[in-house]
Amino acid sequence: MSSSAYAAAPESARPEIRNEYGLFIGGTWCAPQSGRYDVTIDPAREEPIARIAYGGSDDVARAVRSARKAYERWWAPMKPATRAKYLFRIGRAITERSREIAVLESIDGGKPIREARDFDVPTAAAHFFYYAGWADKLEWVLRAGRRPQPLGVCGAIVPWNFPLLMAAWKIAPALACGNTVVLKPAETTPMTALLLAEIARDADLPPGVLNVVTGDGATGAALVAHPGLDKVAFTGSTEVGREIARALAGRETRLTLELGGKAAHILFADAPLDQAIEGVVRGIYFNQGHVCCAGSRLLVEESIFDEIVARLQQRIDRLRLGDPLDKNTDIGAINSRSQLERIDELVRSGVDQGATLMQQRCDLPERGYFYRASFFTNVQSAHRIAREEIFGPVLAVMTFRTPEEAIEKANDTPYGLSAGVWTERGSTNMAVAQRLTAGVVWCNTFNRFDPASPFGGFRESGFGREGGVHGLSEYLA
Repeated sequence: MSSSAYAAAPESARPEIRNEYGLFIGGTWCAPQSGRYDVTIDPAREEPIARIAYGGSDDVARAVRSARKAYERWWAPMKPATRAKYLFRIGRAITERSREIAVLESIDGGKPIREARDFDVPTAAAHFFYYAGWADKLEWVLRAGRRPQPLGVCGAIVPWNFPLLMAAWKIAPALACGNTVVLKPAETTPMTALLLAEIARDADLPPGVLNVVTGDGATGAALVAHPGLDKVAFTGSTEVGREIARALAGRETRLTLELGGKAAHILFADAPLDQAIEGVVRGIYFNQGHVCCAGSRLLVEESIFDEIVARLQQRIDRLRLGDPLDKNTDIGAINSRSQLERIDELVRSGVDQGATLMQQRCDLPERGYFYRASFFTNVQSAHRIAREEIFGPVLAVMTFRTPEEAIEKANDTPYGLSAGVWTERGSTNMAVAQRLTAGVVWCNTFNRFDPASPFGGFRESGFGREGGVHGLSEYLA
């Protein structure tokens, strides 16, 4: 682990990090058959954290065999109430080790420690607790006159923006339903997935019920291609989602995809503006904008446009950008150099196309992958910054005059994951929300989540739902 990051972490919360990690298959750590390892990087300091095994097709096959054996021998035949106890143990262990996990998530991904501590870790634990409660009540999920059955072996591929939380979103409902899992974490953020494997082992989860195969895109492709999977659950980019859908075409393997987004905030003149500005800031600058449902387009009623722009500039100037392990930091590090370059390229395209760039007035750290909180005015719907997912702390601000125009602009996107509506009138909230093509619509708030609430999108944002009862049905036959 990078010595400077370890020194910056509170002594009571310093995670124990080995120099090298293998694959977690069948309840034990093992070396990749290829012998390949690579280093995961601390994006705030550009220093190595640990060497991580990269699994190949042979390793994936070994993990799937292990999961199939565990499914048939132990997990599927187990009483649902007993399965629930294991999920509860995992949730409790995440809670007990929350400070350690939050530090590890912050170091590996670059997100502010406050966000990891107050959102990622407790929400991940909450999903295990929530689905533990459902494990012995599955007959209430599918009302088809028969007892619901698990699918079998599930492949779960998770992104780098919420590594632990996205793993919990998939693992907890899959295990509650009686399935076993092969988890493939993101290449740049494997650390908390590996810690979750340790937690599962310490909770005495039967060997093979959860397997973790780390690696890059080739590892994920090998997992998707394996004929022994009964289900694939993927969260990530739309481009990779398309490739997975093509790879599974013609197979009986079930699939859910939670992909990109270009969510619109619709801000009416009668909205509670103080509250709305905070919601807009949370919607786009939370986790450096590394959020698939980020409110990256702000549609402002024309009469209050100048006031909102002034308030936004004032508000982002008060955000603190810097060391993710500082509890006062609001904006941490961009996850990787390649993502930083993509953000910069799209921002430059906005300037080249005639939009006006406004940025947070602050100094950047000398090292690390950092980007200032930014927003654009004079944005046209055809601009790349208004159409492409930037996945960074960049907001496109546009105007509207009527509710009809706001709805038309909000829906003018190939995505359909989320949206937000801000107005004091409940009737306006309901009328607009019902006409937005988005899987999740927040009213007078944004980026609020609960394990009991389903989440998912339409169009190029994917299909299927995670969370709530809807998330259980995706893992049942």
